[in-house]
Amino acid sequence: MAMMRLRREDPRVVGSFRLHRRLGAGGMGVVYLGSDRRGQRVALKVIRPDLAEDQEFRSRFAREVSAARRIRGGCTARLVAADLEAERPWFATQYVPGPSLHDKVAEEGPLPAAEVAAIGAALSEGLVAVHEAGVVHRDLKPSNILLSPKGPRIIDFGIAWATGASTLTHVGTAVGSPGFLAPEQVRGAAVTPATDVFSLGATLAYAGTGDSPFGHGSSEVMLYRVVHEEPQLHGVPDALAPLVRACLAKSPEERPSTLQLSMRLKEIAAREAQGLSEARPPAQRSRGRERERDRERERVGPDRATARYTERAERRTGGTPVPRPQPPRTTGRNAAPSGSPMVSRPSRTNGRPGRTGAPVRTTSTGRRPANPRLLRQRLVVFVVVTLIVALGIALAQQL
Repeated sequence: MAMMRLRREDPRVVGSFRLHRRLGAGGMGVVYLGSDRRGQRVALKVIRPDLAEDQEFRSRFAREVSAARRIRGGCTARLVAADLEAERPWFATQYVPGPSLHDKVAEEGPLPAAEVAAIGAALSEGLVAVHEAGVVHRDLKPSNILLSPKGPRIIDFGIAWATGASTLTHVGTAVGSPGFLAPEQVRGAAVTPATDVFSLGATLAYAGTGDSPFGHGSSEVMLYRVVHEEPQLHGVPDALAPLVRACLAKSPEERPSTLQLSMRLKEIAAREAQGLSEARPPAQRSRGRERERDRERERVGPDRATARYTERAERRTGGTPVPRPQPPRTTGRNAAPSGSPMVSRPSRTNGRPGRTGAPVRTTSTGRRPANPRLLRQRLVVFVVVTLIVALGIALAQQL
């Protein structure tokens, strides 16, 4: 997320938070990066002075903040603090590091189907929590979705359009915003959770194509298309196109619920990810399986890893017995005798078994083969002891 230095007119402290940078500005006010005494970072939005003087706005704002406090879910930026009675009301949410979905697609191009479906599934779950709290986002779009290391996060939920009827007045303050509004919003009708479903469908189309499903143009032209024309979904991955089209139905009753969306998108994400895995070249898949077996040997030991590998192979072949892979035999003086299998046992360190160890060669009788170095040491000891005994006997005879 781009940051800018504070301007001369910007406050330096709001409530218990010290402000460090500007994160952006919108129809409601300016968003700052702040932190409290414990170092917790927040995104703090200060309301515009003209809106702060509107008592109707303050009442709506207070209701929205109260509802936002009830939202529980890992896919939203948690509300940290708010002051509704301040001269300029403000609220602070958890700061989410990472680019917005809009910026990522603009810089890197359309996302693959598996990634789009995974992001959509997480966002659907987040919207379930938002709607259960009695809040409708009303401004879900790529710039209001941040891609954090822990997954996508929805920001400005339930508060972005707290001014209600002023929604269309603020359309156009962000790039592409008109193409993500639902038809009922354009008509001025009541919004429902289905309103967010429409916006989510347009957002997924953008993630998969890099463009709004209603094209470009002035706000009036795009809003007309949203109400009267069908979305253009050319380029949307085939696996996602039917579901996205259902989300963009003109009638709210014809759109799927957020719970249905979440389940369906999870299925698509898993299937597309599996397809990508199977599409890898055979040599690459073989190397991947070898790395997996190596990691398992390190984790559970060679014997158990071999047994697990065999069991999985037999399940894949419908129960047909699969010979267990044998470790490679060495050559030279360390080679095992013919007919003596290599058996892996845990190594011992200071008399205690280690978690994993190098393979230990044994004979078919279960005994370890003789170590040449140990044999030489024993021979030297035997010769020395024999000489000492013989010398003692000779001395005794002389006496």
